[in-house]
Amino acid sequence: MKKYISRVVKVGPYKLGGNNPVRVQSMCNTDTRDVKATVKQILALEKIGCEIVRVAVPDMVAAKAIGKIKKQIHIPLVADIHFDYQLALEAVAQGIDKVRINPGNIGSDEKVRAVVMACKKNKVPIRIGINGGSLEKDILKKYKNKVTAKGMVESAMRHIKILEKHNFKDILISLKASDIKRTVEAYRLLSKKVKYPLHIGVTEAGTIFRGTIMSSIGLGILLYEGIGATLRVSLTADPLDEIGVAWEILKSLKLRKKGVTVTSCPTCGRTQIDLINLAKKVEEAVKDIDKDIHIAVMGCVVNGPGEAREADIGVAGGKGMGAIFAKGKVIKSVKEDQILSALLEEIEKIK
Repeated sequence: MKKYISRVVKVGPYKLGGNNPVRVQSMCNTDTRDVKATVKQILALEKIGCEIVRVAVPDMVAAKAIGKIKKQIHIPLVADIHFDYQLALEAVAQGIDKVRINPGNIGSDEKVRAVVMACKKNKVPIRIGINGGSLEKDILKKYKNKVTAKGMVESAMRHIKILEKHNFKDILISLKASDIKRTVEAYRLLSKKVKYPLHIGVTEAGTIFRGTIMSSIGLGILLYEGIGATLRVSLTADPLDEIGVAWEILKSLKLRKKGVTVTSCPTCGRTQIDLINLAKKVEEAVKDIDKDIHIAVMGCVVNGPGEAREADIGVAGGKGMGAIFAKGKVIKSVKEDQILSALLEEIEKIK
């Protein structure tokens, strides 16, 4: 894997960029003004592995709620702000950990300077968020009213230069489009122009099924190329559904370790146990186990232990039986109705 080495920017306790781990981010879909509901959702997100969370700040009531929310959560909080610089100033005053705002959209140089000075004083970084659906009119005109990767990068550079003019460099950048090709191309182009940490994602990816596929492909390509300091899987779903997908993407590329990894074979005509339901039951039974272990659920003893020899523990099905194996070696055989309990018993022994 190649690596895009950026400068390091601190968000809460996390160092982003450089050689630091890629962090998992999500966004609340609660009304930020409803502190109780927002805190409840953030705590639920924390529990399953969300490391940074963003909230919408549409007005001053929402901005003033940030302080109350911050007191009750344990992960960095990001304020999502559009156009109104006063909301950014209030968010900073309330203790926000990062502000997402595009400096070119908040008015005069004086307003930009006010936000920059507040962020500098409080060590709050700014994320520039470029979205393919909201490019500046002159950039769209330049590219014949088409949203292009080059146009997205041009927009990002415009906003970056505004902050750099004020000697502000605690910057993160995102370039999100609703299609994979344009998103990937935009990040590739920008990574050759700047050395700021990049927040990656495919926006408007869709519902759980399609959105998971879109995000896995787009983020997978970028992460494999070493691009990405933070990521969000954007789904039209409960934000909690985004976290599991994000972690599986990172784990599949061996970029992060968290909890159990379950692999299972696709089944074939040699399978003589109910492998599909067994795999589902194993996955459900181990989802909350906080051990960095690899479990394999294989359909037959012909290839099972051999193909899954790198697994810490696993099972290979036989005719109404299951062979429990560790590191490719069979340690015991049990009846089919005892496979799950026997497997879990062996998992418990792993330190």
